[in-house]
Amino acid sequence: MNPPIAATSHDGITLRQAALVAGFTYLLNPVTYAEYVLPKLVIPGNIAQTAQNISAHGGLFLAAIFCYLISFIGDVVLAWSLYVLLARVNRSLSLLAAWFQLVYAAVALCGTLNLVTVFRLLHTPDYLKIFGPGPLQAQVDLLLHTFRYDWSMSLVLFGIHLVLLGYLIFRSRYIPWIIGILLVIDGLGWVIDSIGPYLIPNLPLRFITITFFGELIFMLWLLIRGWKLHESRVGLAQ
Repeated sequence: MNPPIAATSHDGITLRQAALVAGFTYLLNPVTYAEYVLPKLVIPGNIAQTAQNISAHGGLFLAAIFCYLISFIGDVVLAWSLYVLLARVNRSLSLLAAWFQLVYAAVALCGTLNLVTVFRLLHTPDYLKIFGPGPLQAQVDLLLHTFRYDWSMSLVLFGIHLVLLGYLIFRSRYIPWIIGILLVIDGLGWVIDSIGPYLIPNLPLRFITITFFGELIFMLWLLIRGWKLHESRVGLAQ
């Protein structure tokens, strides 16, 4: 008979603590704010208006950048807590899932640095004098597109992380297996949504967003049921 989860810990942290850390990290992730603000400032096909918006609302643009940075810090915490939560299922695979999330965060962070350069270009008067309006806006346009391309590619890595995470949860026996399936579908959705426009540009993929609810359901389970993990019993996957 397997011992109660509360009776064991991994490197000084119990499964209950790892679940709650992961749940609150998901909950407090501010990336949604950043993804809401940027489309308000960046107007597709109109770089002149976009540059004007960012120049006029520099505070909002900076807030979006800082939200991305905070989100990436949260990804490090999340990778650690999820590794602890699922290491007893398969330590090697749990470590691989954590690494995919960390590499995703690193690639996305590099992409976000393009936004920092955009802010500096548009809020340093000397650059306008040196380059002139046209070349300056062309550089801003290139940097904004580079950010989006880097972000899309990073989400492929994030999707692979979710697939691995879902498989581990499916095998865990102490987290509902259906959440594992939802996360696998979620991860595949991110991969398809990120690379689909490049491979099959004419295929409508808006329906893919319905698969992204797996993360929300997992977060709710961690917050609502995670603190009760000590009342469960672990069955180690072979």
